[in-house]
Amino acid sequence: MSVSESSIHKYELLDPDVRLMLQVRDDDAAAFEELVLRYQNRVVGIMTHLTRKREQAEDLAQEVFLRVYRARKRYTPDAKFSTWLFTIANNIALNAKRSSARRREVNIGSNASNDDSPPALDQMALEASGLMPTRQLDKAERAEMVRLAIEALPERQRVALLLSKFENMSYIEIAATMEMTVQATKSLLSRARENLRVILEPYMQDGASPAEAAD
Repeated sequence: MSVSESSIHKYELLDPDVRLMLQVRDDDAAAFEELVLRYQNRVVGIMTHLTRKREQAEDLAQEVFLRVYRARKRYTPDAKFSTWLFTIANNIALNAKRSSARRREVNIGSNASNDDSPPALDQMALEASGLMPTRQLDKAERAEMVRLAIEALPERQRVALLLSKFENMSYIEIAATMEMTVQATKSLLSRARENLRVILEPYMQDGASPAEAAD
């Protein structure tokens, strides 16, 4: 058995979503519906943080799953299904941003509500920054401050942090998704955590908005 075949067999055995996708490759409509159910909210959540527009995030999530279905016959399980899926999602988000820039659209703020944030992302981001509140915080207030802090990060740092904390991806998986080396991924995440700490620290100390701290 070659290395490639061994890798394929490993992912097929260990990842139930890979097995589902192989059924999709064989035109199993029910398997595709199951994958959509499992990942739709997660893809929309990531897209919301990347595009900062809920409506656009939902449209792009549909495009992600359409791309998955169209690529089913070419699918080869050489990584976790989630790694493959979020590689597609990341590429679609980047293409959408480039297209928006070409049309000279200006994105003013975010229309997303706190409910659009991935579950417990505010707590995850605080842990990533190494900061914990020293004063009692309203849950909605904390979620909003962390959302603003994440949005203030450079795009690639934001993507890496979301994949790490929201999707619990390893350095290797993030590197594959973002087409980077593992070492570059570690450096990117380190910078993201440090920048998050710098942005959030004034808020933790005296209540200053991350948007104000970033100015």
